[in-house]
Amino acid sequence: MKKYVPLLLLLLFVLACSAPKPDVVQIEKDLIEIIKIQEAAWNEKNIEGFMAYYWKSEKLTFQSGNTRRYGWENVINMYRANYVEKEMGTLTFKDMEVHVLTNNLAFVLGRYNVKKTGSISEGLTTLIFRRMPEGWRIINDHSS
Repeated sequence: MKKYVPLLLLLLFVLACSAPKPDVVQIEKDLIEIIKIQEAAWNEKNIEGFMAYYWKSEKLTFQSGNTRRYGWENVINMYRANYVEKEMGTLTFKDMEVHVLTNNLAFVLGRYNVKKTGSISEGLTTLIFRRMPEGWRIINDHSS
């Protein structure tokens, strides 16, 4: 059995080297474009447009403060309850860093800022994206 270990390691190395390499530059462009679309949708008071790139699944996870929500419907309902049109403010994302893990998985670190009349909400965000048949979707949002 021990004589097959080097052969097995060589086979695993060859398989790893032959796996398709992520197109990091294109993935970075795609995810930054999605974030720009979300920012524009928010600033147009379009919560549905903002949520268009979230995974429409009960397995979507959203964490903020000391609260964790599961499911696309729960997340959009939270946004609807907390941000009625007149109170949405202006959203700006900045310092966005895309980290590509594979061709189908990446995460984005950044900052958000929501300016409302007389107040500013800001914090950090981590968005985990997975490429699905319909395109890139946020599967986890952790904003604080």
